[in-house]
Amino acid sequence: MIVRALVVTHPGLESVLATELAGLGLSGEMIPGGVELEATLLDVARANLMLRTAGRILVRVDSFRARTFPELERHAAKLPWTRFLSPGMPVHFRVTAKKSRLSHERAIAERLVRALQTVAPTVEVVAGRAEADSDADVQRFVVRFHRDVCTVSADSSGAPLHRRGYRLDSGKAPLRETLAAGLLLSSGWDGTAPLFDPFCGSGVIPIEAALLARRIPPGRNRHFALERWPGFDREAFLAARAACDAAILASAPVTIRGADRDAGAIRGAAANAERAGVAADVEWLQQPLSAMALAGHPGAIVTNPPYGARIGERGALRDLYAQLGNLLRRQGTGWNVTLVSADRRLDGQVGVPWEELIRTENGGLPVRFVRTRLPGP
Repeated sequence: MIVRALVVTHPGLESVLATELAGLGLSGEMIPGGVELEATLLDVARANLMLRTAGRILVRVDSFRARTFPELERHAAKLPWTRFLSPGMPVHFRVTAKKSRLSHERAIAERLVRALQTVAPTVEVVAGRAEADSDADVQRFVVRFHRDVCTVSADSSGAPLHRRGYRLDSGKAPLRETLAAGLLLSSGWDGTAPLFDPFCGSGVIPIEAALLARRIPPGRNRHFALERWPGFDREAFLAARAACDAAILASAPVTIRGADRDAGAIRGAAANAERAGVAADVEWLQQPLSAMALAGHPGAIVTNPPYGARIGERGALRDLYAQLGNLLRRQGTGWNVTLVSADRRLDGQVGVPWEELIRTENGGLPVRFVRTRLPGP
């Protein structure tokens, strides 16, 4: 069965996501915050399993125009709800409404619940958004009203895709796994050169790098909502999972290192790497930036340095960025450097020219991904 799907990502990462989809043989139209495409349910399942920058994948149920609540209920009662419901699974509606006659989101959700229960009278509805977000075993329907057009989509992912299952220790200023993967992919790092993160925190960048280098699917250790949908071909998806497992490398082919001055962060990062199955692929160093060395062949520095929004004041960080510049000038010949930037003034302390790759957000804060290529010998 061919379905229409929206693959959601962080704003600014749409082109990175489109490149990932192309690697799976899928193509679609980039829109703000994602890529729309047509695919089979098996393709959607493979995308949930393998995409590194996707946050969730929504499958279109239907869309219709409604300007009154009776009209909304009449159309909603005709939707093919049962295609997306497995026995005993609770349901949650996430509703947004803009520029429409029907603008009361809670009232819209109540009418949709009423319509759903005409075809599935025993279904349990989860009302609290926080409860639904924390529970992986809830079937979410995402409802968008815009200019009186109601679009209903079923969440095929279940828990958000950035929840790989390995990160229990978050550090002081964590970078979401999907953002870390986007930073790595946009930097041009492909797992064939050494990688170093001098501000590794909870270790998400080195861990995502190890998963990428070993070709480990980010969703390998979890399941997805669409696996429970009636009519889903579970055997075909098991075969797809097996094919992915067969392609995994036994170890990372390059050196991957993460460093941080905080001993607790290093302990947490090592525990996260253990849960991710890449403990042997990452070397962890507990040391300040002033003691770090770029050993071995030139490679890539990919990092999320502190930028004052959560850890101290920006003024106190100028020396830290200047130290990074000193390290690059002394030992960085031939290295590529990509970092998350929230303050151009701090970037300037490094003393190198930066190329802007992407503008996005981290924790609601506008940030940029910037890169510099240090000249070779």
